[in-house]
Amino acid sequence: MTTRILLADDQESVRVGFRLILDSQPDMEVVGEAVDGLQAVELAAKLRPDVVLADIRMPRMDGLEVTRLLAGPQVEKPVRVIVVTTFDLDEYVHAALRHGACGFLLKRSGPALLVEAVRAAMVGDTMISPSVTVKLLKHLQGREEKRGKQPTEALTEREIEIARLVAKGLTNAEIGTELFISSGTAKTHVANIQRKLDVRNRVGIAAWVWENIRPD
Repeated sequence: MTTRILLADDQESVRVGFRLILDSQPDMEVVGEAVDGLQAVELAAKLRPDVVLADIRMPRMDGLEVTRLLAGPQVEKPVRVIVVTTFDLDEYVHAALRHGACGFLLKRSGPALLVEAVRAAMVGDTMISPSVTVKLLKHLQGREEKRGKQPTEALTEREIEIARLVAKGLTNAEIGTELFISSGTAKTHVANIQRKLDVRNRVGIAAWVWENIRPD
């Protein structure tokens, strides 16, 4: 099945770059491009893409509002929205996730993470740029629901090892290289860790590590 993607960014060079990366994947197709937030919402209603990649700063309507309208808690048929931005400001990240975003990527993250984020969104995962994950930890440490939270099932030694690497901001591919396993195996371990910790994404894993065992 081909994943249908809508790009929303006011910079043509960004849209062209993303299209080249995504259209080169055998299971992905860019079906539309929007130059501002309002057009993104209109095209999403018309094209019903599987995933929308939305920039934070756009004319007429910003990416956060686009996310709320397409993926917010009150939306009857939500669309998967990945917020892509140059800026990793805390308020942007929290607002995007609160409005229903299923991913938050920095534009400098590179092609591999872009593709991984789209694939993660399609299977219900949340992908956040590793550098953003690390940056969010101080904020998350202060949240009551993250303090002292125990796993629903004990983590194995390997899973604890991988959780520590997630807390350091490593991607699945980097974890694979570090531990001499495939990126697919690393991804499976990360998914199991999320399930055991009952967290939505890598930020939750990292926060648990910092609260309970600390990265090496």
